[in-house]
Amino acid sequence: MDWIRKMKKIAVALTTVAAMALPAIAHANSLKVGMITTLSGGGASLGVDVRDGFLLAVKQSNNPNIEVVVEDDQRKPDVAVQLADKLIQSDKADVLTGIIWSNLALAVVPSVVNQGKFYLSPNAGPSALAGNLCHENYFNVAWQNDNLHEAAGAYANTAGLARPYLVAPNYPAGKDALNGFKRFFEGEVVQSHYTRLGQDDYAAELALIRATDADSIFFFLPGGMGIAFLKQFAQSGIDLPLLGPAFSFDQGILQAVGEAAIGVKNTSQWSKDLDNEANIGFVAAFQAEYGRLPSLYASQGYDTANLLISALANAEVSDADAFRAALKAAEFDSVRGDFSFAANHHPVQDIYVREVVKEGDILTNRIVALAMEDRSNAFVNDCSM
Repeated sequence: MDWIRKMKKIAVALTTVAAMALPAIAHANSLKVGMITTLSGGGASLGVDVRDGFLLAVKQSNNPNIEVVVEDDQRKPDVAVQLADKLIQSDKADVLTGIIWSNLALAVVPSVVNQGKFYLSPNAGPSALAGNLCHENYFNVAWQNDNLHEAAGAYANTAGLARPYLVAPNYPAGKDALNGFKRFFEGEVVQSHYTRLGQDDYAAELALIRATDADSIFFFLPGGMGIAFLKQFAQSGIDLPLLGPAFSFDQGILQAVGEAAIGVKNTSQWSKDLDNEANIGFVAAFQAEYGRLPSLYASQGYDTANLLISALANAEVSDADAFRAALKAAEFDSVRGDFSFAANHHPVQDIYVREVVKEGDILTNRIVALAMEDRSNAFVNDCSM
């Protein structure tokens, strides 16, 4: 990249940061958002990043008529359900968002939309909500759970990985993960192994892998599970290539894992080095606001807020049909570049292969290939909308 192009990009990024300090302007429509996310216990870093990305976009909008009420679900479905009822019935929230975990989404989303409220997912995308439980008031701004794993399966074919051992937690997203990988993988899966959700000791799994003739490992272990697995794998002496989705190689996780992750390939619909103005501005603004690099989860929270802001500029949430149409239009600048919704309100987007690298003292990811172009999801035809 020549110096002129660099200067232009820096100028765009600084303009975005400066915009955060502009005085508020008049906005006719108001919106109350209830955010239920994980802010304590295992996986808290994921919820913190979604929250911070979302709140950054709201701040940049300079819209005083957007109110966000944030609650901690503690990664417990019963707590999440209680919070959703409180936000709708007591706090009078118009839109709910924030859930990280698919089992919590399955417990909360049907009740929310059946009460006539909108739910926008910044992360969890279980197959049931994309298929037979789809709803006109439910939009997923991140992905359908299978997507990044589908891309990993497709990439494994081109990377010459013929006999992978698959590992994921035993909950809806884990099952979607391994089904997604197998959907596009053409080789022979040695074994599909499900762990306990929240597990932090993988000695048994590593012993099983060592006893097979697998030529690689594909794993989906988000949050602290991925940190524990990667550290124990590095100490195990097992010499097999690793492949996974971005959830196990995200910005916060990499710093906890350390150099054991360098060189590992992972699939993602976003990366900090995506070359578009919205993303360049977002990365600079996030660093300026929070003093750290944004993660995948932060990018999804940011896009979710900007989708809501774009809809609010064109319709009042009290006019459900108009607001739904404004959401469906997705007239915002996504940090991912091209973005649209499929018929079941899940993204159509490119999915990339990233490699873990070290930039100075910071572990991060860089894009090395395009895994899938304009990928929708496998459950559109199961949705009755």
